[in-house]
Amino acid sequence: MSELKTKQTDTDVHEFINSFADSEQKKQDSYELLKLMKDLTGDEPKMWGTSIIGFGRYHYKSERSKQEGDWFLLGFSPRKAAISLYVYTGLPEHEYLLKDLGKFKMGKACIYIKTLADINREALKNIMAVTIAYWQDKYHKPETR
Repeated sequence: MSELKTKQTDTDVHEFINSFADSEQKKQDSYELLKLMKDLTGDEPKMWGTSIIGFGRYHYKSERSKQEGDWFLLGFSPRKAAISLYVYTGLPEHEYLLKDLGKFKMGKACIYIKTLADINREALKNIMAVTIAYWQDKYHKPETR
């Protein structure tokens, strides 16, 4: 069984944003996302791997393999091409949540946006609230660290 490479680190989140975000707009959006995700989770932001900012934590065990590990409830990364939002379960029963989100692209595990101005903040908050509730229900109460 391979070990999960993306783990929580002690890297400073603010230093990461200031050095990694390639535009003032991405920095502004990143700081707005920090506040929004902290307000929704009640958790402090932590770096996961070298480029993901995550909030909260839960321990999962895969139903299809022997894979298990820790993962964040919500997260994002201000990547060069787009901001990657790790805020969605990807489940078919949650697709309705994307209807009012605005301008975005979907990846396998995340939502890509150019800027927060392109999306509906209330729809984003709703997606995040449903995602938090889903992970809490599936894996019980998440750990915060």
